[in-house]
Amino acid sequence: MARINKRLLPIKAHFLFFMAAMGPILPQLSVLGKQIGIPPDVMGYITAVLPILYVLAKPMIGFVADYFSSMRKYIFMTLIVIMTLAYGGFYFLPTNTHLIPLDNGSERWQLKMPEEQLQLCKLETEIIPNSCQTARPAQCEQENYSFPALIVAVDASTSLNLSQNLVHGNRSYHMCSLRSPLAGNSSNNLANCTLSQYDHCIYGSSSFWLFVVMLFIGTIGFNVTNSISDAICFDMLGEAEESKYGAQRVWGTIGFGATALLAGIVVNLWTEDAVKSFTPALIIMFLFSALDLFSVSKLKLPKLGSSESILKDVWQLVRQPPIVVFLIFATIAGIIDSFIIYFMFWHVEQVADQTGHMDQIKLIEGLVVAAECLAGEVPFFFYSGKIIKKLGYVHCMSMCFFFYAVRLALISWIPNPWYLVGVELFFQGITYALCYTCIVAYASAVAPPGTSATVQGLMAGMDDGLGFSIGSLIGGIMIKRLGGRASFRYFAIAAILTCIAHILVRPTSRKKQYLPRSGYQPPTEQEAQNLPIKEQELQELDAKPL
Repeated sequence: MARINKRLLPIKAHFLFFMAAMGPILPQLSVLGKQIGIPPDVMGYITAVLPILYVLAKPMIGFVADYFSSMRKYIFMTLIVIMTLAYGGFYFLPTNTHLIPLDNGSERWQLKMPEEQLQLCKLETEIIPNSCQTARPAQCEQENYSFPALIVAVDASTSLNLSQNLVHGNRSYHMCSLRSPLAGNSSNNLANCTLSQYDHCIYGSSSFWLFVVMLFIGTIGFNVTNSISDAICFDMLGEAEESKYGAQRVWGTIGFGATALLAGIVVNLWTEDAVKSFTPALIIMFLFSALDLFSVSKLKLPKLGSSESILKDVWQLVRQPPIVVFLIFATIAGIIDSFIIYFMFWHVEQVADQTGHMDQIKLIEGLVVAAECLAGEVPFFFYSGKIIKKLGYVHCMSMCFFFYAVRLALISWIPNPWYLVGVELFFQGITYALCYTCIVAYASAVAPPGTSATVQGLMAGMDDGLGFSIGSLIGGIMIKRLGGRASFRYFAIAAILTCIAHILVRPTSRKKQYLPRSGYQPPTEQEAQNLPIKEQELQELDAKPL
């Protein structure tokens, strides 16, 4: 019978409860923004700015945790409290009650124009009360004539006594021209109109800014806490047991998948409308955050060796070409991950709307996350140490990029949202779980003594900081202009090209992959000015034959 290592139980419990608290929240962030009326390109701008702050926050707070090493536990607990309270602010977000919902911030309607001449909008129509909820500006084309128009949901503006002059779907609308009436009846009474929304309806909304502030604070708190969690886990394991990191981190995956599925079921039962309430998800988050704080309070952290100069030691490390190359590919992995994380559910909700599965969408999304975590990530986190030891970092990263390409291509193909459950079940583990472990294990391997949290923060800052920023910005623009299917297809092409580049570039210096801590000594004051890193110190970790 396997013996339970009681010393590691608190870190296992932390990963379990910490990620269980995030399971109901993290996969739904972009969907929550969509639900309050934020278009995908604006969501892309938000999530592009956000990770830039990770690049600064992760190494900076990691430096604080390294510098005040005796206070690590209290810094850790403070971050968890801040993160939980920030995400709890989503409870106060009003739901989007717009009577003309737009899936992508804009939508193209083909309309049968009224037989009578379209009238110029009256002044009182253009200043409709609650226009953000009841009206949409539109740019219309009819044969060779183009004109701006206003479309108003008649049943919400009865006080204006508007005529019902067009029908779309099962609803009646009032439409008038904002520039000038048509010169006469057209031979073709069909028009194509692109509906959009007023900028002041987005940026002038209190719900928009509350969402942005809470998203920034909560997500920065989560990412920094996640980075320090990895550093503390490796500190507790020590050099001799670093390969057991995945066996600790796997409990986070179990917690995340279980509560994501639970929240999907409960949210679906809680509200039957198309606009779902996130209250049950927030209750689950608060419950598990409280359990997480208790588990962290029981952590017994080892005393660590200190660095004479944390910043100097880290700078000496990142100057090395193999480390720079690794950071570049870690950033590309972050670009791909961010696109999947922020826009996969956006895409699947588009597919659900087109195929008539919107009444089941939260259940499907919960099952997707459960499949990713419980069936996909668990085995790969558990065996990641053995896989990396067998293949080495180079081959593991190349393999991850190849399967990212396959995964993205299949997501672009899904004919209905239920297919996504199978795709994520088979490919989440061999992409995200293995790639994430590869990056954090490499960061632990290269970190000089006393700099573990700083180096973890730097590596993670490039992966889910700079990489997430670029990916979300590009992803938001692509989703709006190309749609979900084409965007995922182009990302699949980019992933396979990255795989080829990684195979060609990384092995050229594969015997200089890292700076082993066992061979590293912090420079003394007399030698610090001109002490180069010896090449032989870079030759141990990934020296396996190709």
